[in-house]
Amino acid sequence: ALVSPSVEQARNVNEHGNFESADCVCVVATVEGQCPADICEPRWIMHSQVLSKGLQQRQVLRPSTTCNNKRFVLPVVYAAAPQQASGSKQQQGPEENGNGTTQLPISRDIAVNVARSMSSMDKAYESSIASTDAWKALQEHVSDIEKTHLKDLMADQTRCEALIKEDLGLYCDFSRQRMTQETIKKLMDLAEAADLKGKIEAMYSGDHINSTEDRAVLHVATRARRDQEISDNGKNAVPEVWEVLDKIKAFSEKVRSGEWKGCTGKPIKSVVAIGIGGSFLGPLFVHTALRTEPNAMAQSRGRQLRFLANVDPIDVARALNGLDPEETLAVVISKTFTTAETMLNARTVRSWLVSQLGEGAVAKHMVAVSTNLKLVKEFGIDPDNAFGFWDWVGGRYSVCSAVGVLPLALQYGFEIMEQFLSGANSMDDHFRSAPLESNLPVLMGLTSVWNISFLGYPARAILPYCQALSKLAPHIQQVSMESNGKGVDIHGNVLPFEAGEIDFGEPGTNGQHSFYQLIHQGRVIPCDFIGIVRSQQSVYLKDEIVSNHDELMCNFFAQADALAYGKSREELRSQNVPDYLIPHRIFTGNRPSTSLLLPELSAYTVGQLLALYEHQVAVQGFVWNINSFDQWGVELGKVLASRVRQMINLSRNKHRFVNNSDGFNYSTTRLLNKYLQGKTQLLYPEPRDVFPAELLEHHPF
Repeated sequence: ALVSPSVEQARNVNEHGNFESADCVCVVATVEGQCPADICEPRWIMHSQVLSKGLQQRQVLRPSTTCNNKRFVLPVVYAAAPQQASGSKQQQGPEENGNGTTQLPISRDIAVNVARSMSSMDKAYESSIASTDAWKALQEHVSDIEKTHLKDLMADQTRCEALIKEDLGLYCDFSRQRMTQETIKKLMDLAEAADLKGKIEAMYSGDHINSTEDRAVLHVATRARRDQEISDNGKNAVPEVWEVLDKIKAFSEKVRSGEWKGCTGKPIKSVVAIGIGGSFLGPLFVHTALRTEPNAMAQSRGRQLRFLANVDPIDVARALNGLDPEETLAVVISKTFTTAETMLNARTVRSWLVSQLGEGAVAKHMVAVSTNLKLVKEFGIDPDNAFGFWDWVGGRYSVCSAVGVLPLALQYGFEIMEQFLSGANSMDDHFRSAPLESNLPVLMGLTSVWNISFLGYPARAILPYCQALSKLAPHIQQVSMESNGKGVDIHGNVLPFEAGEIDFGEPGTNGQHSFYQLIHQGRVIPCDFIGIVRSQQSVYLKDEIVSNHDELMCNFFAQADALAYGKSREELRSQNVPDYLIPHRIFTGNRPSTSLLLPELSAYTVGQLLALYEHQVAVQGFVWNINSFDQWGVELGKVLASRVRQMINLSRNKHRFVNNSDGFNYSTTRLLNKYLQGKTQLLYPEPRDVFPAELLEHHPF
């Protein structure tokens, strides 16, 4: 019978560890409604979607851990008779008993499994950061913040001053976040409860905080000063880092000066960096940020750097379009030299070079960033032209290693890259030593934790008002989502709260004409606005009242305030807006954002910005107690792709389609056959290398 739940009944069900001896089978469902404060607590419950035909779907979900009248879970207890004896009629769906109650066809086995799962989840909760007094205090604090509006909070000058931080030349304004000084104090208590300071120090000390792979996390060592000491297993890693950097410096100067020549005697003018994921997004971000910076432009004149990441042959065509193979150097970036997409692209470029220049081309036109010298040599690259890095550098954190520094130094010169590394190093020092209350990455990280886990805002928009930062959001998207897109804590316990951030973005003002409609009047999405005081390029027109850059920055300042303040019904009426349009033109405001202002966009500040976001992500992971430095979620798709690869190869060689006995589900079988059907006209009578030569020649991109 459907039981009208009391708070105590709900708690009893949630805490019941074994239903085997129960007189009935109990399941807990959820409904949404006004949150009774006395039962809004972080308990694990069974979420069931009850449709008109009964209990159609069952899955274990995390309960809300906040009581903000927006996101919460109200437990409701459903009870059904125990499973009937063998041979008796089984109930196929819910039936009315005539007294308004409902019988549900739930077996004892399901209920027992649910109960056991709930019991283990309760234990996971009790060992998580969510069980601490600091976390609970922030949960309670949400109701205080819900009573405020940013337009009122922004009127408090003392609060605004407290939420504006400036260091290392960077100006960070948190005053448009839905926070007060009390929020910051409680977040600092949370940082203490999470041992944030200790975890930061453990990272710098070389502790194996990447526990699932038993590795240290030392990307900070890749931009350390020569005189610094950062240890891995008791050995200072910095001398090895600088050994590689010195090798990059010597090689890049040799190439840029013309001393290193291609196999036909021509100097190298074009570089193609072949890599994917962190071997692509980070270097591309830095390259895009520097290509219009005056000093970097001067150093790169007459040279070009391209990236080949996607295994899609279109990417190959675009990367090689218009290049002279005699003047082209390919940098193959793969730690193990086994990454499927990268190695296929590397073999493709090798075939392109050999077809144009002969077998001897590889030694002079291809180098590697890898630790697998055996496979590098087998590929045809001289191991002396391989530049190493270490297993304590994760791919998405590797831009300051040879992964990024080698191709970027070939384009801009090593001196520019030293400035970039120095900027990142300055933020590393700040992150390690600055008090938490004024630590920029810490404050950014804790603000995101507040938005995600307490206010219930799972996404963030990264909005640089600088076209040179157009590749910042895609890079931070990987750094953040691959690092913190986890469902379990570092011990393998399911997280009893929301974690991870959905990151996206676009430079202003382009984004204003794309998705700003949603962030102003649709979903609440916290934003990072990034502005530059002195533009890399200046345009002044004598008849304009402001410069082009001033016009851009006018939007930078205005958008943050528009999100915070909004526009009320009364304001619209005072402007004689017709009544029928008023609902469409109301802006609720109270939408949080952070404003970050850089003095200029140079190699040094690009390094600072990179490290700022890297450390912000680490702070989030440290507080949530997850492993931000592994990425097991990318593995399953790779395994399944390998199986599909074998199937396609078999289909090609045997001239047959996929059938049911091949082990794929019906949908995938049909999809594969649809694909294979459309490719039959591309079969070649004999094996040969095929390049999109005509595409490159007649259809330039």
